[in-house]
Amino acid sequence: MAQVDVPLVRSQFGQTSRADNWWVQPVAVFLGLSAFIVYSTWAALQGQHYRFGPYLSPFYSPELIGDPLLAWFGAKPDWMPAWVTAAVLVLWAPGGFRVTCYYYRGAYYKAFWADPPSCTVGEPRKKYLGERSFPLILQNVHRYFLYLALVFLIFLAHDVWQAFWFDGRFGIGVGTLVLLTNVTLLSCYAFGCHSLRHLAGGFRNRLASAPVQKQAYDCVSCLNRRHMLFAWCSLFSVAFSDVYVRMCSMGVWTDWRIL
Repeated sequence: MAQVDVPLVRSQFGQTSRADNWWVQPVAVFLGLSAFIVYSTWAALQGQHYRFGPYLSPFYSPELIGDPLLAWFGAKPDWMPAWVTAAVLVLWAPGGFRVTCYYYRGAYYKAFWADPPSCTVGEPRKKYLGERSFPLILQNVHRYFLYLALVFLIFLAHDVWQAFWFDGRFGIGVGTLVLLTNVTLLSCYAFGCHSLRHLAGGFRNRLASAPVQKQAYDCVSCLNRRHMLFAWCSLFSVAFSDVYVRMCSMGVWTDWRIL
């Protein structure tokens, strides 16, 4: 079969022959992620209204400092800066998991760095060193952030269990369902992680001779197929969970008791 060599031509930034609205997705990703970053940063620095009854905002879980009776280490020490809150002490772990996530890498590379802004669209830089060079080589710590994220799911699941108890009596409120939905979506996102799939497969490159690892790999792959969907749904749910607890704590919303 005859072959034709097509020379690679570096186009100008934004130059493309595409006729579709290719810019819609990166702009939407930019706005969505920017909104979450701004809100989560503000909420983490607040240090207030993160508890309401048995509900604890996922931004502040586990609560290391804060409530003298409920926090792991009691009240916040006087010598600690005002900007250091319970959320600041813990959000670096789930935040690092998302920042280094394989899906989010592709999303924010396009939306924030325009690298490239979309397929077959000219990018602003002429040189690409890849993820084997600094600083992108730091993305390789993703699997270790995965281990931390799995531990945090245990804390969040415990928070959901606590949300079923009102003054020592079993009950279900709207907030209970909000926190339960959040931990479910976060679990689907974490358990569909590419690194977890590799871990479940026994770190093997070939699974033909390992039927048990192959089944585990396929099980994670079921969630991995919808990794993007769970990434966005869990991002929304964790932010909404904080909003819900905050609004109830401030007296803006009423937590309706279902049971």
